[in-house]
Amino acid sequence: MTLFYARVMGPLSHSLKLVCFHPGSSRFAHSSSLSSLPRSVSEFVSRSVELCKPAGVHVCTGSPEETAEILGTLERDGMIRRLPKLTNCWLARTDPKDVARVESKTVIVTTRQRDTVPVPLGGAKSQLGNWMSEKDFERAKQERFPGCMAGRKMYVIPYSMGPLGSPISKFGVQLTDSPYVVASMGVMTRMGSKVMESLGDGEFVKCLHSLGRPLPLKAPLVNNWPCNPEMTLIAHVPDRREIVSFGSGYGGNSLLGKKCFALRIASRIAKDEGWLAEHMLILGLTSPAGVKRYVAAAFPSACGKTNLAMMRPSLPGWKVECVGDDIAWMKFDSQGRLRAINPENGFFGVAPGTSMKTNPNAMLTVQSNTIFTNVGETSDGGVFWEGLDETLPPGVSVTSWLGKTWKPGDKEPCAHPNSRFCAPAAQCPSMDKDWESPEGVPIDAIIFGGRRPEGVPLVYESFNWRHGVFVGAAMRSESTAAAEHKGKVIMHDPFAMRPFFGYNFGHYLSHWLSMERRPGLQLPRVFHVNWFRKDPAGGRFLWPGFGENARVLDWIFRRCAGGEESERIARPSAVGYLPREGALDLGGLSEPVDTQALFHLPKAFWEKEAREIRAYLTEQVNVDLPAEIEEEMKGLEERVRGME
Repeated sequence: MTLFYARVMGPLSHSLKLVCFHPGSSRFAHSSSLSSLPRSVSEFVSRSVELCKPAGVHVCTGSPEETAEILGTLERDGMIRRLPKLTNCWLARTDPKDVARVESKTVIVTTRQRDTVPVPLGGAKSQLGNWMSEKDFERAKQERFPGCMAGRKMYVIPYSMGPLGSPISKFGVQLTDSPYVVASMGVMTRMGSKVMESLGDGEFVKCLHSLGRPLPLKAPLVNNWPCNPEMTLIAHVPDRREIVSFGSGYGGNSLLGKKCFALRIASRIAKDEGWLAEHMLILGLTSPAGVKRYVAAAFPSACGKTNLAMMRPSLPGWKVECVGDDIAWMKFDSQGRLRAINPENGFFGVAPGTSMKTNPNAMLTVQSNTIFTNVGETSDGGVFWEGLDETLPPGVSVTSWLGKTWKPGDKEPCAHPNSRFCAPAAQCPSMDKDWESPEGVPIDAIIFGGRRPEGVPLVYESFNWRHGVFVGAAMRSESTAAAEHKGKVIMHDPFAMRPFFGYNFGHYLSHWLSMERRPGLQLPRVFHVNWFRKDPAGGRFLWPGFGENARVLDWIFRRCAGGEESERIARPSAVGYLPREGALDLGGLSEPVDTQALFHLPKAFWEKEAREIRAYLTEQVNVDLPAEIEEEMKGLEERVRGME
């Protein structure tokens, strides 16, 4: 029978022993010591065992037998339920206090505050990250971690962000007492024995995570979901390449390969090494003539990233293929082309709003091997959420994410607004054949976007790279349910990275600007899109969105081609290059589109927009604002003054 390996505490000492475990039996046999692990991994595990005092240690191999054992453990503990209507799919319901990223409790630890965040003007509170001193961090760690895994098993997860063997990929090792995290990391990353072998004695990001609920419990759990929301802390120590997370089992706080590593720590590594780690989807776009270009696009959470990455184009002959839906690591190759990989191995998508109409490829992806969290459950063993756009069969009832009987029309939602599906990327029908290419795919365009109900046109292109960096810095969008913010307010979200910067945003801008000064680089064109502009009179969306967004991608595609045709389809404006009248292919739309309204630039709106962008950058970035961005700000103000 196939073996997988576990490492457990020796019964009579604190030493660790390597044992072979035969699935389906309880027979263990000592075979070696912890020293069989790579030395640096062994030291990390040993220090953490001494601190957290787990009852046992298991080093994950990523085998199918191990995955089945983990899921069985979760099911026996009441943390997940099998969904018999789907194939090998599971439902988790969290404690209602543990449902989203907790930005207020997420910190970057550096010697100097200014290494983490700019010092805001006039003593204002920084909106660009939270700094914690090294002294306060060590105190906070000592208040939380000693003995925190008592009675629980510590899982050791060796994982790779990006394809094994890629020059862009990086390794991590996460220690956790959550089997839910193990199951999810097995989907979201390349995880297990092959990674440990590839890692050897190389560098890796050290990730320590605990639910903060040692056994025996001092208080009952809610939904059998261990967490400690009052003590939650998600800390990043970029100088040491470390992540320490406590008290939350929710994805963004506990799956430390995601935003914690792939953006906060990786953005700092990227700065040090001369590349980019960004909150961007990657898609391949092929024209009817067979020409293919790749695009990276940054959108805040719940603004349509996954829908765009998996889009079925409405334009005949066009094809969109997905490389990634959330994060892009991008590095210039020896020829000066910007190449991107998706460092993840799965999708951690927002469920509400996902349907066969809005994202059929996502719906097909989640029919098997998927972990759903905080969605509704149907009595016939399926899932349900707002925007699923399906009629319940007769006699089928729904239980909400809170465990209550639910029916359409109820005041409370069936699924939490930030409910998720965690599914393997390889299951997506539209995955690009080169999505795991070690060298990455070549990027021709970078797109910024957000949810802007008024004033911002459907699409425009920056005048140049420097202006494009300013466009990213000036991004604003309605807030989302992915974090703890409530209500719909327009928030500044530069580069869609506001919650994810791993270092001073002013220095981040300088890093982007520096690309222009590096010789021999072929810089991508930069665009901004807004699918969400509304008719101010009736409140309806002016643009149909979804598959019709291919019409905007078509214009971007043609602009990237350069030459006379590219010049004929664009006109300059105060904000950038807009499509000329008739340049968008609108043939075959089911309803007419008011292009005048979609591209109208109200002077009063842009005067206010420019004031608010300046106020934000002046207050939040202060003396760390690069001079080039100040010049671009002045340029926008001057062009807006000249508007009619």
